[in-house]
Amino acid sequence: MSGGAPPDVIELARRWRSVDPDPDTRAEIERLIERDHDELVRRFSGRLEFGTAGLRGEVGAGPMRMNRVLVRMTAAGLGRAVVEAGGDRVVIGFDARHKSDVFAEDTARVLAGQGISCHLLARPGPTPVLAFAVRHLGASAGVMVTASHNPRADNGFKVYWSDGAQIVSPVDLAISAQIDAAGPVGLSDLADLDDPLITVEGEEVVSEYIKAALRVISADTSRDLSVVYTPIHGVGRDVLLATFDAAGFPRPAVVVEQGDPDPDFPTAPFPNPEEPGVLDLAIALADAQQVDIVVANDPDADRLAIVVPHEGAWRTLTGNEIGCLLAEHALSKGDGGDRIVATTVVSSRLLEAIAAHHGVHFAETLTGFKWIMRPAIERPELEFVFGYEEALGYAVGDAVRDKDGVSGALAFAELAAEAKASGSTVLDRLDDLHRRHGVHCTGQRSFRFDGPDAMSSISELMKRLRRQTPDRVGERRVRVIRDLLGTDTGLPPTDALVLELDEATRLVIRPSGTEPKLKLYGETVVDVVDDDLVSARGTARTRLDAAMDAMSQMIGP
Repeated sequence: MSGGAPPDVIELARRWRSVDPDPDTRAEIERLIERDHDELVRRFSGRLEFGTAGLRGEVGAGPMRMNRVLVRMTAAGLGRAVVEAGGDRVVIGFDARHKSDVFAEDTARVLAGQGISCHLLARPGPTPVLAFAVRHLGASAGVMVTASHNPRADNGFKVYWSDGAQIVSPVDLAISAQIDAAGPVGLSDLADLDDPLITVEGEEVVSEYIKAALRVISADTSRDLSVVYTPIHGVGRDVLLATFDAAGFPRPAVVVEQGDPDPDFPTAPFPNPEEPGVLDLAIALADAQQVDIVVANDPDADRLAIVVPHEGAWRTLTGNEIGCLLAEHALSKGDGGDRIVATTVVSSRLLEAIAAHHGVHFAETLTGFKWIMRPAIERPELEFVFGYEEALGYAVGDAVRDKDGVSGALAFAELAAEAKASGSTVLDRLDDLHRRHGVHCTGQRSFRFDGPDAMSSISELMKRLRRQTPDRVGERRVRVIRDLLGTDTGLPPTDALVLELDEATRLVIRPSGTEPKLKLYGETVVDVVDDDLVSARGTARTRLDAAMDAMSQMIGP
């Protein structure tokens, strides 16, 4: 046995076990008490932090893991916050990860036990359907049980407020305080699943979502497009296929090996379309069938990846390329200056140039769709046309006030079909943007930290960078430093550093909001001279790689 646990920790673990309805995690606590006191202390050293992303963590026993006891406590705290804010209705969705359905049912039972009307979506489905349902059903809040693209061991509890967007401060702080006050939930606090306050929603919500998704495209554009699609073992397939059917596009060919929901993600241990190898099966099918494009969603279908043919092979577009292509497409379909687009401080500056070209408003936000959708909420006099983040998240319009990989896929299909009908390609359209605004070359690197001290190690590294901020990065001079923890940035304080270098190069360093990673983002801009895109792109890539290499060395292993 490892080192002994303090008696109070063992007693806390036993009390936790006594209210745990899950035999798996009850048995896990018993094993920890008997055999692994070090791990027991770690599990009961606090609880998963509830923030603007809600909860997310590995499924397991104890307050530092995702489990039914913690989910019930979180639901109780959310319910108290909803009632305190004058609300009385919550909609709940879930994906196909391990225990997602049970966590969703527990949430409904706790909330109904507090007298709150609950709409529980009937089957596993995409996160954007839940986000849409919040406003569609007039709910005071929404809960989506998902860990999105996290590894298979994880699950999460994502919260939306009555405006249909993810919660931001101070709502998250109010809910967190209520979770602490709620404590473990007893059987007497739970409603039965057949309680009149719990309504199981059928297909009507999905049908209404599809109608809303169809509004991102025009009725009279080309539908001649062949597509290979993968949901990466997630829940996007049925809704995406139904949406393409309703729009009149040919039904995409689905990657069979990744088509059914599977919480073990057998072909993708890290089920993120950005991870190397995850799209290999889709690309192989696309090659065999010679289709026009590949479309991929992450497991909860809020992200979108696109792969296109290029010089006899296949090229995966970056999140910035997809975002700027979609923005140009959406803005070209309307007119007037009373429109707005938004992206984040780590995304490409090309969107700002596109917005200026079309004479529309542009908003720069912090990372995450909880911030990207704020302009849609805070500036209702403007039409929110488009928002995106470079991590494959896109919102076309504001019917869904979160990233939406299904309606985004539909909009991109229209863009690709229009290009095909005109005898050009998606990459031709990207060339046009670079000719007009300069080559915007972007890159990202992640530095993963492991072990129980991972988050504190990242925090210390950020503090070191602030103390020893360089005046040069490689051969580039640092012209401007923006510390986004400051109060004079025009943005809410956040843990990120922005370094503006000479020759139109920018670097951003920040911790990930959902994983133990430090992320480095880079961009450089090079004008196209004499229509020489090849030369401009080569110069941009060389310049950016040099800056990213130099900054990576400063960050260290």
